Amino acid sequence: MNFWNVLADEATPMSGSWITLVMLALVFVAFYFFGIRPQKKQEQEANNMRNSLTIGDEITTIGGIIGRVVKITDETVVIETSKERTKLHILKNAIRSVDVHAADTVEAAAKAEKQAEKQTEKNEKH
Repeated sequence: MNFWNVLADEATPMSGSWITLVMLALVFVAFYFFGIRPQKKQEQEANNMRNSLTIGDEITTIGGIIGRVVKITDETVVIETSKERTKLHILKNAIRSVDVHAADTVEAAAKAEKQAEKQTEKNEKH
C-alpha cells in the first residue's frame, strides 16, 4: 500500500500525485522563506552599510585589516592602517563592517568637552 494513498484515504488513484505536488510546493516555499529571503536581506544591509561610508569611519575588511577611511570613490576606498599612515586601496565589497562611525566620534568628543566644561565650572565654584 502506498503511503500517499493512505493519506488521501484512497479517494482516487491520482490523489497521491496531487499531495506530492502540494508537498513539493511547500518545500519550495519553506526554502524561499528560510534560505533565499534572509540572504537577500543580509546582502541589502551590507550594501547600505558600504554606500553610507563617510570619511573618518573606522572599518574592518574581510581580510581582518582595520583602518580609517580617507577617500571614497565609486568602487574603491582608501584607508589608513597605522600611525605611519600607511594607505591601502581596497574595494568596497571587501569591507566587512564599520566599527566606529565618524559622526559618533565627533559626538563623543563634543560630549566629553561639555562634561569637562561642567567639571571645570564645579571646581571653580568650590
